[in-house]
Amino acid sequence: MQPEAPDAHDLIYGLTDRPKPAPAILAALQHVLAAFVGIITPPLIIGSALGLGAYLPYLISMALMVSGVGTFIQARRPFGIGAGMICLQGTSFAFLGAVLSAGFMVKQRGGSPEDIMAMVFGVCFFGSIVQMVLSRFIGQLRRVITPLVTGIVITLIGVSLIKVGMTDLGGGLNAPDFGEPINLALGVFVLLVIILLNRSNTPWVRLSAIIIGLAAGSIAAWFGGKLDPRSISDVALISMPVPLRFGFSFDWAAFLPIALIYLISSIETVGDLTANCMLSREPIKGPGYIARLKGGVLGDGVSCMLAATFSAFPNTTFAQNNGVIQLTGVASRYVGLYIGAILFLLGLFPVIGAILQQIPKAVLGGATLVMFGSVAAAGVRILAQSPLDRRSMLIIATSLGVGLGIAAQPTLLHHLPQLAQNLFDSAITSGGLTAIVMSLLLPEGKEAIAVKKQEPQALEH
Repeated sequence: MQPEAPDAHDLIYGLTDRPKPAPAILAALQHVLAAFVGIITPPLIIGSALGLGAYLPYLISMALMVSGVGTFIQARRPFGIGAGMICLQGTSFAFLGAVLSAGFMVKQRGGSPEDIMAMVFGVCFFGSIVQMVLSRFIGQLRRVITPLVTGIVITLIGVSLIKVGMTDLGGGLNAPDFGEPINLALGVFVLLVIILLNRSNTPWVRLSAIIIGLAAGSIAAWFGGKLDPRSISDVALISMPVPLRFGFSFDWAAFLPIALIYLISSIETVGDLTANCMLSREPIKGPGYIARLKGGVLGDGVSCMLAATFSAFPNTTFAQNNGVIQLTGVASRYVGLYIGAILFLLGLFPVIGAILQQIPKAVLGGATLVMFGSVAAAGVRILAQSPLDRRSMLIIATSLGVGLGIAAQPTLLHHLPQLAQNLFDSAITSGGLTAIVMSLLLPEGKEAIAVKKQEPQALEH
């Protein structure tokens, strides 16, 4: 469901208004606060799962830097690249499963951390080209990737990632103290803090819930002897971006699942941009709107290409920042330029990543459990807005059954060729492709066709 569009008088600054530096920086800081944890959490999860700990401060710095550059491009809209709005670019949770699968594939072959990152960033680089091409065909793409398919895939992404969150909550993969009461207590404590803060009537308490939860959990871990702060004196003062620092590698088996997520991510961006247009009092139909959508998805693709080039994981337009626009009444795209600059400056200092790396796994798991559950809940919400006739229910049941079934029995496909294993071993790709194929093959009922004709041109979610 789209956020309700504010009345004209609710906007303090419209899309093309130029606020003075002080209010612009204040509004920008609120956007950064809302998105910061979302940007740095995927590198933390991927780095710890794949054994990339030595490079984590650098990876976090690059994630912040690229998010800043991507946000700047989306707001500035050079050469038609970008939506020309506040579209905060951040590391996407949707790619976690596919990226981890690619990393584990290289790890099983005996690859080093550098080999893992060369493969991950290589396939993500070419995946970004897929998204850039797709941006030119937004209208046609929506006929294939319907809200039903999108809802199924996002639900599968969330459900698949919950296992990662629970593993961290127990202490981390293969941890000697996995499941110890102190780990469970820390994870549950962080979870409860976030839930309680989210029930607050104060908007900024809700926006800061995850940051406060992580801070409170880290303090509790310190008192419980689970956090031993390490010296960060050996961390470089400034982190400079190095293109293709870890080399470049490619494998079709790793690429195809990631390409599918780029497809889904493009459709998600359309929904987020539509919500942004409504909040910014911009039209949600007509050639100007379509051009904005194409520019926004293209901006996502360019941001992802920059991410792969400079050792960051794929980006997407963050939906939560639409809530900040609604809350502050500031829709000026010039605020997006300040957001980009702040994120870039934060990324210059790897000490931030070194500090965040010390957060205990159990504390991180308590927070990510909420985040990943929210991803699954978002998918359910999209499904609930689709006409749930017999055809839709059959597609949902089969797709979820295939995806979650394969996730529950990971050895099911091990007698198939390696390419088929790598592609379909993922709940996201197996369930997502099942949903796409069934949507194309099963004819729609008359009621669903009638509902489609009444829908606006944008994908609503």
